[in-house]
Amino acid sequence: MNKIIRVLFFILISSSVVVHAEEGGLSSLEIEVYRSPTCGCCGKWIEHLKENNFIVKDYVTNDVKLIKDKYGVTDQMASCHTALVNGYVVEGHVPVADIRAMIKNKPSVLGISVPGMPVGTPGMDMGGRQDPYQVVSFDKDQNYKVVNSYEGN
Repeated sequence: MNKIIRVLFFILISSSVVVHAEEGGLSSLEIEVYRSPTCGCCGKWIEHLKENNFIVKDYVTNDVKLIKDKYGVTDQMASCHTALVNGYVVEGHVPVADIRAMIKNKPSVLGISVPGMPVGTPGMDMGGRQDPYQVVSFDKDQNYKVVNSYEGN
């Protein structure tokens, strides 16, 4: 009887740890990142993902534009790397919190982007400086909507 109680207790504790991890945003997500072999900031963004429990498949390519075109990333939304996660496109130096919010909320968009390469975004750290920037959603009809804004300093 004691053994059964211990096993049930272990199952109960294990289940609550898993639920807590998923509710706290700690569960792992697989993400594919397509980047140029010469871009250093892309590697820093990948580290940001890994530090936040993403499982990264890193694809180095000499034709990132081909990937962008394939997944509907326009010149207005473009940055230096393109990623795919849970059926969405993530373009550029998007913070993990915004990626997780998109996946949780499931908007009817192709994806989200931080257009360009603003200083202070994940992977574009330059001392303590941070430019103001926006995370923008985009759809197949080239409709854009600001989903989050970050202030500069």
